[in-house]
Amino acid sequence: MRLKALLLTLTTVTGLVCAPMAAVANTKNVVEPPDWVKAMPAPAKVEGVGAMAVLNIQYQVQQTGYWCGPAATRIAISAKKSNPPSQATLAQQLPTTTNGTDWIGQVTRVLNMHIGTGWYETKEMPNDPPTQAQRDLLWRDIVLDINNGYAIVANIVAPPNNHPPGYPNYTVWHYFTVIGYDSSDMTVKIADPANFGGYQIYWLTFNQLATLIPPKGYSA
Repeated sequence: MRLKALLLTLTTVTGLVCAPMAAVANTKNVVEPPDWVKAMPAPAKVEGVGAMAVLNIQYQVQQTGYWCGPAATRIAISAKKSNPPSQATLAQQLPTTTNGTDWIGQVTRVLNMHIGTGWYETKEMPNDPPTQAQRDLLWRDIVLDINNGYAIVANIVAPPNNHPPGYPNYTVWHYFTVIGYDSSDMTVKIADPANFGGYQIYWLTFNQLATLIPPKGYSA
């Protein structure tokens, strides 16, 4: 297991865009989360957190109704490699069937294989709602990974009362990619291959992201 704690310093990374808080104060629309999500306490503070950091990625809409896993994985790989494999190739390697991609651990393995690293680990979030410790770890992982140029792939379960923008009015089992954070308002930037309602890249509050992942997990 890598020693993430030793890396918690803000780094300058190829493909990483950093901006001061004022630069985004009046230009960002954040999805309004449910009241019960708003009421959740903030995660523990993380040393080395910047004002805002967003990765440059290659976005693609998923090419079938069940290739959200391959598409989200491809987006994450593109933060590190300019020539990521096709969704079809990733669907074979994960593997993904017409029932989707079974487990986030499959994504972790393929990310490490293509990037040539042992960086990615599988983080499970079985508690719904997540515990404070699970939310603290998620925020720490987001800051650390984005600061070091790694996007995060999240496996989510979004019920009708807690949806990202544009989602249909039923429970959605899905994969998307976390590509940035803004510590000034505790939000995260999502690259969503589903393209529900035309929403491809958007901002969620951190707490909403944390409530969407259980009982699944993420690769970070």
